[in-house]
Amino acid sequence: MKHTLSALLLVTASLQAQDTPRLETLLMLPEPRALRTERSIVPRHAEKTVLSPAREVARAPGIETYSKEDFQRVGLSPETFAQRAKKVADQLLATLKPDLIKGDKGQVLYAVYLSERPVMASLLIAPSLPRVFRELFGNELWIALPDRHALYVFPAKAAALEEFVADLEERYKGDPHAASPEVFSIKAGEELCVVAAFAE
Repeated sequence: MKHTLSALLLVTASLQAQDTPRLETLLMLPEPRALRTERSIVPRHAEKTVLSPAREVARAPGIETYSKEDFQRVGLSPETFAQRAKKVADQLLATLKPDLIKGDKGQVLYAVYLSERPVMASLLIAPSLPRVFRELFGNELWIALPDRHALYVFPAKAAALEEFVADLEERYKGDPHAASPEVFSIKAGEELCVVAAFAE
């Protein structure tokens, strides 16, 4: 009986380990420009957002940007790190399924990735993101990421976004780990850029 219980505990621990995702070490974290360091990259036309090299950690808040010393040990330039982070973002994206939010007539208004893992905003740089939503929203997407746990995908139309500006602003201002108050345009094969803002 004692041996059976020990074996059961080992199996349970093994299953829990399988359910726990691997902590990613190559992430570009969108964050307010006030947190910019020499390792951060500024997206095109961005006034309030930077992308900073980051990694997941087991302790709260679950993700942290690299210190100067730790980044030196990585041995990459910010640009090379960002290129590798795109591959990681693609791998993460492939494991996720967005929620499709529909209107009264059944049309999809927007899509959203939500998770307790603070890596959803880092999906912004995934090269495959435009392809995922091409049939649904067209060749251009508008992306909002008010905090680290969420990424909202809209068709590239002001009217599609306007209805939700207040909700996005509330989420951004109410989170101590806000990501960005800006709206990003992404197209397959093109550099992402900022086209608007939903909060000051």
